[in-house]
Amino acid sequence: MSELKKQTDRAMAVLDSFQIEIPSWGFSNTGTRFGKFIQSGAATCIAEKFADAAEVHRLTAATPTMALHVLWDLPNGLADTIQIATLSQSTGIRAGSINPNLFQDQRFKHGSLCHASAEVRGVATEHMAESVRIAQQLGCRDISLWLPDGSNYPGTQSMRRRIAWLQEALFETHKLLAPQQRLLIEYKPFEPAFYHTDIADWGMALLLARSAGPQARVLVDTGHHYATQNIEQIVAWLLHTEMLGGFHFNDRRFADDDLTLGSIDPYQVFRIFAEIQQTSAAELSNIAFMVDQSHNLKPKIEAMVQTVVTAQELWLKAAILDRAHLAELQDQCDLVAAEELFRSAFFADVKPLLLAWREERGLPADPLQELRRSGYMERIAQERSHKQTGMGSYA
Repeated sequence: MSELKKQTDRAMAVLDSFQIEIPSWGFSNTGTRFGKFIQSGAATCIAEKFADAAEVHRLTAATPTMALHVLWDLPNGLADTIQIATLSQSTGIRAGSINPNLFQDQRFKHGSLCHASAEVRGVATEHMAESVRIAQQLGCRDISLWLPDGSNYPGTQSMRRRIAWLQEALFETHKLLAPQQRLLIEYKPFEPAFYHTDIADWGMALLLARSAGPQARVLVDTGHHYATQNIEQIVAWLLHTEMLGGFHFNDRRFADDDLTLGSIDPYQVFRIFAEIQQTSAAELSNIAFMVDQSHNLKPKIEAMVQTVVTAQELWLKAAILDRAHLAELQDQCDLVAAEELFRSAFFADVKPLLLAWREERGLPADPLQELRRSGYMERIAQERSHKQTGMGSYA
């Protein structure tokens, strides 16, 4: 077998197994704390979100699941799972991770799971329990928690007591998980809290996951780090301790910018992927790859396709890295040769391999070009424009 044939076959397998979950909120009108800019084709209901997710999957064959946000997508809780199941069957898109919402209820002004009031903590913990029940009803593996709790001013909250309250709430939530389910704990150094955030970094998330129980893991959002932080080193530690549960992928210039993947620093994504691909197939299956982006300026579906295609390209670049040779050079402390080998994989042109994979799978050669040619965006803009509003919730 020729070397080219081997590389092509490996590319086929690598791309077939690489699946990315896309977020429902990435298709609706969203904004910043300053305002919201309306897109005529943005999804205005859960059915339209499923339709848009199906279009992305049709073009890329990589996005069979869509993450759901409880209050945005299931405002009636468990009662809405019937509609979600019906939409899943009709579109071929499965419900993915279930995301609790602990930041919109007015009672959560001073915290949710970490609130000083036992009554408010009880409300928040019950919301976590309902999220678990929703996930069980829909057959979803992951409950993905981002906790906005924190404080803005020194002395206004007891950080020590809040740790204990949070541990208790996560422990109670973990007890409700079915055997196949997981609790993913996300971290973020700031925003909306600016003095202290209750889960501010991966170490805190790791300790909370371990205290919650064996089915809890850490979720890494690439935008939830301080500038210049070495995210791939965090990934290496979480892989080493078998505590990496998944990712929310996006790119950023300053903080949690939620830019399209690779738009600012594609080399960082490659470095993360290169670290992940050192794991076994079994370990890899336990890592959820998810996009967490909602674009206020770029057309929603185009931005999502752009991110998925970029992820596929960078994942394939990491897969062609000659790891055996790299290990030899690392052991020899040949710094220049090791770095050049590493960089050569990043700079390699894998587009011919991607094109071959798409042709063999009956996919469009250029997903973005096909999206524009199809007329899908023009059709939904015409159908949805009269339903758009600048009011309402974030997504």
